[in-house]
Amino acid sequence: MQHAEEFLEDDLVAVLTTQPLDRCLDYRAPEGGCRTGDLVEVPLGPRKVPGVVWGPGLGGFDLSKARRIGRRIDVPAMTPSMVQFLTRAADYTLTPLSSMLRLALRAPGLGDPPSMSRLYRRGLTEPSRMTDARSRVLDALDAFDGVAVTLKELSDAAGVSGPVIKGLVNQGAVDEIEAPRDTPFPALDPSLPGLPLAEDQIAAAEALRRAVTAGTYGTTLLQGVTGSGKTEVYMEAVAAALAAGRQVLVLLPEIALTGEFLKRVEARFGARPAEWHSGVTMTERRRCWKMVGRGEASLVVGARSALFLPFQDLGLIVVDEEHDTSYKQEDGVLYNARDMAVLRASICGAHVVLASATPSLESWANAEAGKYTRLILRSRFGTANLPQMGAIDMRAETLPSMTWLSPTLRRAVSDRMQRGEQALLFINRRGYAPVTLCRACGEQIGCTQCDARMVEHRFQKRLVCHQCGESCPMPEACPSCQVAGKLAAVGPGVERLAEEAAAAFPEARVAVLSSDLYGSSRALKEQIEAIAAGGADIIIGTQLVAKGHNFPLLTLVGVIDADLGLQGADLRAAERTFQLMRQVAGRAGRAERPGQALLQTFQPEHGVIRAILSGEEEDFWRAEAAERQALGMPPYGRLAGVILSGPDVAQVFDLGNAMAQQAGPLRAIGAEVYGPAPAPIARVRGRHRVRLLVKAARTVPLQAALAQWAGQFKLTGGVRMSIDIDPQSFL
Repeated sequence: MQHAEEFLEDDLVAVLTTQPLDRCLDYRAPEGGCRTGDLVEVPLGPRKVPGVVWGPGLGGFDLSKARRIGRRIDVPAMTPSMVQFLTRAADYTLTPLSSMLRLALRAPGLGDPPSMSRLYRRGLTEPSRMTDARSRVLDALDAFDGVAVTLKELSDAAGVSGPVIKGLVNQGAVDEIEAPRDTPFPALDPSLPGLPLAEDQIAAAEALRRAVTAGTYGTTLLQGVTGSGKTEVYMEAVAAALAAGRQVLVLLPEIALTGEFLKRVEARFGARPAEWHSGVTMTERRRCWKMVGRGEASLVVGARSALFLPFQDLGLIVVDEEHDTSYKQEDGVLYNARDMAVLRASICGAHVVLASATPSLESWANAEAGKYTRLILRSRFGTANLPQMGAIDMRAETLPSMTWLSPTLRRAVSDRMQRGEQALLFINRRGYAPVTLCRACGEQIGCTQCDARMVEHRFQKRLVCHQCGESCPMPEACPSCQVAGKLAAVGPGVERLAEEAAAAFPEARVAVLSSDLYGSSRALKEQIEAIAAGGADIIIGTQLVAKGHNFPLLTLVGVIDADLGLQGADLRAAERTFQLMRQVAGRAGRAERPGQALLQTFQPEHGVIRAILSGEEEDFWRAEAAERQALGMPPYGRLAGVILSGPDVAQVFDLGNAMAQQAGPLRAIGAEVYGPAPAPIARVRGRHRVRLLVKAARTVPLQAALAQWAGQFKLTGGVRMSIDIDPQSFL
């Protein structure tokens, strides 16, 4: 669909709805007609559902029975480039188009009439009696310089309760007005100066500015050591896009990163951008969606799903920490936001910046092949230097039973604390302990709904399944043998490490950073800000702390178990371990004080550990690439995972065996089929899971063959099939 096609009243049109159907439905155009791309509400059975006019109807039935579109929804029509993006993304991921449309319409109340909110501004009269609280309200309103604000904004700024403000309203000293809730976002000023840049940053920023102002598609891999100023460099690309009047999307891997980033945007461009992630209220999500569609939100900062917002003229997409696994959606629609960002940009003529200190092997290989431009920042921003890297050989350390901090690491932590600096102790395990064992019968407490072990969360006094979310109170007796007092925690998580650190350093202020310990994203942001301001001596953290946070006083990083990620047969185990260790080590010494990173390991001679310590990143990538290429594995080959699940394990395996035996469409393109085999976690939420893996050459039409292959089989008895193109997880 290249141009919006006009339809007159009662013309037959095809409407794609968000319902799980395998086709568009024919309706008669509404009064006043409609165009392709219009968002509409249509009757479907007894319900009214949203949809998009997709084109002319196909007909082929009694037209007198065709129902009429209920109404057009008063929002901008879906652009032809957005239609093309959804169609191509659906084809690539083998996702029903209706499911892709649901991603594009994920904002509440799009069809509702505009709502109003109450705002407050300075009135014309003075209060009859002035108090300290009333004075603070009027001073706060004066500081807002005539801009009307919400009750919460005013009460927060003045430090008073709502009744104080209402009292001033009654006296006419404060005006209460009603204004539309869905208002444009403030304009950003790209002409404001950024931070002064070093020589290599200036060169990289200029290259990005040229790429953006060209107004054509391209992708740049912005690679730089942690703390090298990648954000300041790509901010110059953002400024160039805004100056050209085009919209910008910046994707971040974690909600916790948005607080600090929004402050940097406001400092650089004079106003806050739009936000899109799970921590934003439903009202703000609707406002963001509508304003993006009207071109009245010039910059959006968001999570991966922001990629499906209705941008009118998208000129730049930044994928920060592009290597991060959280960009892969692992349930529902299975897609990688990094790859979909490149697809969307190629359709709408935008530039993509993939920023990372440790890029994914896919992006590294694309840069090596010349598909992406690569810009490298080799030194840290300002006066900061890279941390000194070192390994602690745990074979030479003497530790008491049930402890995990080596004497060498303890001495290093103590030394930093004496200097008034912070230390980070990192372990990539949430909770208190990964296994709870009964010493009477040997039972390891597992989830009743999954084949995963329950993880003890001692702070919450619960056992939690990290696979399906099932939880229960911590039992007194073993669920298997009923013997009380014999349950023992095995192995460390962040909570147990915090307990050990508090015992080893009783005078220290210990803070734990783990996503499951905070009830809201705001609470997590506040804790991060408090730590950055010096509110802790020792930080205990999971991989959450490796993602872009800046703690000026942090000078020591201690990795408790550097070998953890090297276990198992994951295709990307070495790559992910290398990335995570380099990222977490990069938290140290980001200000004036020199930093140090110490890795506790039983394998200091392992190739990945040696590469982490030496910093010879290019050597690591080349070795990893050569190994993958020899095996025909991604990014030099293609993989697709097929996950079958159902309540009856025999039925699921029967289907898996039938699929493996009838794989003619795949063998015709030279693909290999492995399995079926039980998934590593073979039962989730009571459903048995079986996996098949398809391996193919890079250049073959894999999706078409997969669709033909899967289409041979009818799913019955509650069995479901999910096809994961380019799988990141093999669980």
